[in-house]
Amino acid sequence: MSVLVDTSVWSLALRRRDGGARHPAVSTLRSLIEQGETIRLIGAILQEVLQGVRDRSQFARLRSALKPFPLIELGRGDYEAAAELGNHCRSRGVQAGTIDFLIAAAAIRHRCALLTADQDFVHIARLSPLRLAVRAAS
Repeated sequence: MSVLVDTSVWSLALRRRDGGARHPAVSTLRSLIEQGETIRLIGAILQEVLQGVRDRSQFARLRSALKPFPLIELGRGDYEAAAELGNHCRSRGVQAGTIDFLIAAAAIRHRCALLTADQDFVHIARLSPLRLAVRAAS
């Protein structure tokens, strides 16, 4: 199984002092890594995790922790699919951010399950073929 891991999970796992130890998405991430599953990122997720880190050593630690996980290279079709998904969801009352729709569309188009702790993706999944690796916390 190929899994796209959302910013929310990386932030819990890498930026919290307790490592998000009690969150089910972090436990799932650890299990997936231990099982040798393919864990992937997109550039926007990498940027979101790294931005706002003021301490250079923490930035270097985060960059190093994420380096083993390959990036999905996005193309024009991914951005068009994200816009279409956003339009579809919004027309049915589901609001989410532009990057969230890009993440969801990338997961769908590149046949990845999405591992997230963000409830917005649960709503997107109800209206699309998005597969979640674990249900986001309510």
